[in-house]
Amino acid sequence: MFVAAEMRQFQQIFTRPFGLAKGSLCKRVERECKDRHTGMDCRYPEHREVNLGHPPWRLGSGNPCRNDGQNLKLTTLTGGIDLRWFRLIAPLLILSLCCTIVHGKEQEIRLFGWSDYLVQEVLDRFTLETGIRVIYTTYESNESMYAKLKLLDGGGYDLAIPSTYFIDKMRKEGMLQPIDKDKLPHYKNLDPRQLDKPFDPGNHYSIPYLWGTTGIGVYTAKFELRTIQTWADLWKPMFLGRLLLPNDMREVFHVAFRVLGFSGNTTDPAQIRSAYALLKKLLPNVRLFNSDAADVLFVTGEADAGVIWNGAAHRIQREEPAFRYVYPAEGVIIWMDSLVIPKNAPHAELAHRLIDFLLRPDIAKLSSEKVGSATPNAEAVKLLSPELRNDTTVYPSDEVLAKGEYQTDIGASITIYTEYWEKLKAE
Repeated sequence: MFVAAEMRQFQQIFTRPFGLAKGSLCKRVERECKDRHTGMDCRYPEHREVNLGHPPWRLGSGNPCRNDGQNLKLTTLTGGIDLRWFRLIAPLLILSLCCTIVHGKEQEIRLFGWSDYLVQEVLDRFTLETGIRVIYTTYESNESMYAKLKLLDGGGYDLAIPSTYFIDKMRKEGMLQPIDKDKLPHYKNLDPRQLDKPFDPGNHYSIPYLWGTTGIGVYTAKFELRTIQTWADLWKPMFLGRLLLPNDMREVFHVAFRVLGFSGNTTDPAQIRSAYALLKKLLPNVRLFNSDAADVLFVTGEADAGVIWNGAAHRIQREEPAFRYVYPAEGVIIWMDSLVIPKNAPHAELAHRLIDFLLRPDIAKLSSEKVGSATPNAEAVKLLSPELRNDTTVYPSDEVLAKGEYQTDIGASITIYTEYWEKLKAE
């Protein structure tokens, strides 16, 4: 009787994580996998988890992953198995499963980053090599990332990927914990020129992931390249209703500041007000503000020019050779997205392991190739194809960088920026 009870408990435990009773139909499989289903080939992680035991368990009608020709039905492992044998091993299976569940909770890391910024292939390789599962949640702006981490008091996530000025702000506010470089043997691969920046002197709280510039993108099939060589050119009437701007307060104000000859990090209320007045004049040319899908919006013709990150521009050029990236004469915005560990991260040790994995030259190379942004990893740059390494859209010249500017924390002046940003978006 005891063994039978344990067996029933095992059956319940096995089916519970997937919300399925014995013989029930997986609705997502029914909807998405009506064609051939071969277990491990399914693109949905939860199906792959169900089917990890699929190849060895070829037991006819008792197969835990059975294709009935139209859709997939899931059954417990008891179907088609001699129950006498099952009763003997049930206690061991229960113990093993319980250990796996407990262990699985420990081997999980939560990452908070930009959409399409951590390549799924990279995350899959990390999980394959370490057994640590990565749960990746995305945000559209640094502001939304900051607000959520502030609400969670630096907990809830093990890693985040803020940009320059928010790294500065978060470290000053005590939202980050120091990085233990002794746990990062691949830290030595980073290019010294990409370290010790004003937003985190000594890189005590951040590790560079990708870097790049913000400039102008233009579809030359619609507008001649010579017509848009400066930030000020965006105000030309010819761009009426055709511009895309990022949904990023600091980036948009930075553009206006450079046109006016101010620093992108000004805290002067009069200069901020002047930038707002100038941006109001730009609004008729703006089709929309969006930071999530610039690639799609340009390729589908929703916008023909605008302010864009160089990595996105590089990806668009793969689809549209007529698309060009311009470094404005007034100077570009330089940014760096870095890996940080929130102060109350539940799995800081695992976070260090993922950071070090991302610093491996082969992994950093793959990230740069897929995302289209420059890697700060000197050893990874050596592995890149000459075509990408010499692509000035991704890797600008020293002359361009000399005229560029990083964004830093503007302190209490952020409230003035926010006031004018909200008024601008409400126009």
